[in-house]
Amino acid sequence: MVTAGCACVWDLRTRRIPNLLTFGATAAAVLFHVVTGGVHGGATSLGGWLVGAGLLLAPFVLGGMGAGDVKLVAALGAWLGPVDTVWLALYTGVAGGVMALVVATLNGYLLQACRNIWVLLSYWRLAGIRPMAELTLETGGGPRLAYAAPILAGTAITLWLR
Repeated sequence: MVTAGCACVWDLRTRRIPNLLTFGATAAAVLFHVVTGGVHGGATSLGGWLVGAGLLLAPFVLGGMGAGDVKLVAALGAWLGPVDTVWLALYTGVAGGVMALVVATLNGYLLQACRNIWVLLSYWRLAGIRPMAELTLETGGGPRLAYAAPILAGTAITLWLR
């Protein structure tokens, strides 16, 4: 929870999540799980890291998410293990969708966001699933969501329901 909270504050202020936080949290998680659970604990921790990174790799590759968000979920996965990391990603996705709707509405961007989704889905139908240069984080003109906030919400829900 501390890692997600620090990342959220940092992301809201700078729109970046530092590698020191994500890699440090990963190293601490693996070390903790090796010390408390031996080889099996370390393997579970690494499995959680892989699941976290793997679940968010596609949105990153398609240009819809920053690398810091992927590394943050992977680091949290190293603490939670593979199964809880799947739940973390699901709860984060729901929280992210709700927060994106709120941010888009408050910025008068909701209609354009819906159009962009339609354009992207049409593009993928014709060209295959690949980044559409006009609608990536780098080039898109819409409001940006500090995704560490939904990750924090997803972490809280995952830990609460554990």
